[in-house]
Amino acid sequence: MSSEKAEKLNIYKKYYFLEDYLFKEISNNFKKNHYLTNEEFFAIIIWKRNASKTKILSGIKKSDETVKKITENLYKEKDRERKICILTKIDGIGIAIASAILTVCYPGEFTIADYRASASLKSLGYEVKGDPTTKIPVYFDYLDKCKKLTKKSDLSLRDLDRCLWGYDFYEGKNGLKELAKILK
Repeated sequence: MSSEKAEKLNIYKKYYFLEDYLFKEISNNFKKNHYLTNEEFFAIIIWKRNASKTKILSGIKKSDETVKKITENLYKEKDRERKICILTKIDGIGIAIASAILTVCYPGEFTIADYRASASLKSLGYEVKGDPTTKIPVYFDYLDKCKKLTKKSDLSLRDLDRCLWGYDFYEGKNGLKELAKILK
């Protein structure tokens, strides 16, 4: 292998640390360009739920829209509920995936609707009125509770999401703590 080819290999490392790539490079590109490229968009989809990529690809093709147009509209829209609707009108994109896209594009305004994070909020004594991945008003109630908790915990929304996910991963039903305890 030539040294030129070997040097080019380094550019692929960003995909191994996908979350860093999303929240540094892609998030900044969206702020600068006001849209996502196809590759940036699908990097988010794969990060959130790899199994959905083919269905979403078909949904975009069926919509006669482009990723660029969809995400330009997302950028132009000021209403947070309509931002979700822009995304969820594409077959294969529900609230959970829409929330992941919005979280990368607007990390200070949105957080990911995730069963682990929701379970953690409940464990910490916060009332969560249903599943935030199923209804837009429930998602916004969940989001607002997360924003309140960021103020109490001095965490960013992104870090709170990581902490809530980690809390359930460790402490939750069939979590790491429970699994390890069985072997003692």
